[in-house]
Amino acid sequence: MAETLPTSLPSSRPKVRGSALAPLREPLFRSLWFAAVISYIGTWMQNVGAGWLMTQLTMSKPEAPLMVGLVQAATTLPVFFVILPAGALADMVDRRRLLLMTQAWMVVSAGLLGIFTLLGYVTPWTLLVFTFILGLGSVMNDPAWQAITPEIVCAENHAPAVALNSVGFNVARAIGPALGGVVIASTKPGVAFLMNAASFFGVIFFLYRWKRAEPDTPRTDRVIDSMRAGFRYVWAMPTVHCVLVRTGAFSVAASALLALLPLIARNLERGATGYGLLLGSFGLGALAGAGLLYRLKSFYSVDRVVVAAIVVFALMTLAAGRAQAFLWLVLILFLSGAAWIAILACLNVAAQTMSPPWMRARALSMYLLILQGGMALGSAAWGALATKYGLATTMLVSSLALIVGLVTVRKYPLRSSELDLAPAVVRD
Repeated sequence: MAETLPTSLPSSRPKVRGSALAPLREPLFRSLWFAAVISYIGTWMQNVGAGWLMTQLTMSKPEAPLMVGLVQAATTLPVFFVILPAGALADMVDRRRLLLMTQAWMVVSAGLLGIFTLLGYVTPWTLLVFTFILGLGSVMNDPAWQAITPEIVCAENHAPAVALNSVGFNVARAIGPALGGVVIASTKPGVAFLMNAASFFGVIFFLYRWKRAEPDTPRTDRVIDSMRAGFRYVWAMPTVHCVLVRTGAFSVAASALLALLPLIARNLERGATGYGLLLGSFGLGALAGAGLLYRLKSFYSVDRVVVAAIVVFALMTLAAGRAQAFLWLVLILFLSGAAWIAILACLNVAAQTMSPPWMRARALSMYLLILQGGMALGSAAWGALATKYGLATTMLVSSLALIVGLVTVRKYPLRSSELDLAPAVVRD
């Protein structure tokens, strides 16, 4: 972060293809990428802390599975309220200033939750309220965050940059949960919340120093007009329909595993450290899957890769509900992470490239609404189902729902020609 950030995107920028790490040679992207990884680590520590704190607060209560499921639901529930206006705003105003505001919101939210937790003022419903408030900032942040990627890399490095963003998120997924588990086990969840608040400052520092060039894009005077234009665009584009339908079919069915993982870890009596290790194994699997995806896409169509990955994820979801040994569960989460990244990498690259720059944030807000909204609804539904029928039955139903969702493949295909799946990991 010590390097000077250029004020615009010069045309003389080196155009290097053939390497997944090429975007990291660009100072803007490199600075933001490392800051984002630190922020992601804090986010995963927050997720571990919130999930584990809820298990502690509701340990002796029959509604514990529902309340644990609601933690993830509360994180993503704001998507239904603000994601579409957030996408419209990100196409209308200075994205840099919008991101500074949303990052500051998340610092304050996570900081207050950490302080109240350490003081002993947090109840299950207080935790859900703060999780929802933090989620509001995250959802307002997401469309602008994803839309700035083409502004900080040259056109030739756009697809590798999207892949590297996914890699950064999963590097954090491998580190953050394990680190969060250790912090929680040795101190308290409130400390993890405060560390998350501190993790945002690297991104804030980058945004403060970044002199963003004003794009020449169509603007409307009102948010509602911008949203209407976005709806018209999405309605008219078959390619967008394919991405959104496939995303919705997957997100609702797949949310059970991560939403109920704290309860699975608790049943094996592994504590917060064990829960963090399981999420870390999931993240390591995602990193391995990113490298494997680069090789698979050379031999198979995008749809074949996605279908195979969904089948693997469904089998691992079923196995997670029946695992009796911790080491087996670690392996199951590793394979689940590999399948997860193969699916979401395809969907995310498609979402990033399915619209022109002046519509990008609004189209991405539609994608994020389906993805995160599906996760929120699914998490609450799977938590309620587990409360009534138990974890094993719930994971069985989730796995069956994933398989049933494959009926969308024929009518809503992801075309290989429309997706440039750049390698996510380079192996020398």
